[in-house]
Formats: sequence, structure tokens, C-alpha cells
Amino acid sequence: NIMNVLDMKELDARLEKAVTAISDEALSPQERYELYEQAAIAILDSELDDYPEGELQDYLMGYLERKRSEFGVKFD
Repeated sequence: NIMNVLDMKELDARLEKAVTAISDEALSPQERYELYEQAAIAILDSELDDYPEGELQDYLMGYLERKRSEFGVKFD
């Protein structure tokens, strides 16, 4: 089961939906990013075995990197 474009779009939509369902406009960019991170971890924990080793983790890490850039979140 190799991840394809449809899998990626579904994961993106699920992450967005999870964060939107619990987010608040008053959240800081850091707090909003952390919600994405929590949602990604939950997906990784529940679906890791559905993908070849490392594939889901690599995709989610790339997704989170894009969100960090979008929100301007920096790590020390």
C-alpha cells in the first residue's frame, strides 16, 4: 500500500478538519501549530501499520514543516 496523491489529500483534509473542529481564532500561531502536531501524531499512532515503513511519518513531517513555515513558527 504505497501512499498516493489521494491518500495525501485525504490526510491533509483530515488534519485540517481535526484542527478546525477544536481551534479558536484567538489561538497564537504556535498554539495552532501544536494542534496540527497533535493531530498528526494521532494519525501516525493509529495508521502507522497501514503504510510502508517510514512513509507516513515522512509525509506527516513534511506536512508539519509546511505548517511551521506558514505560521512562522520557529524552534530553538
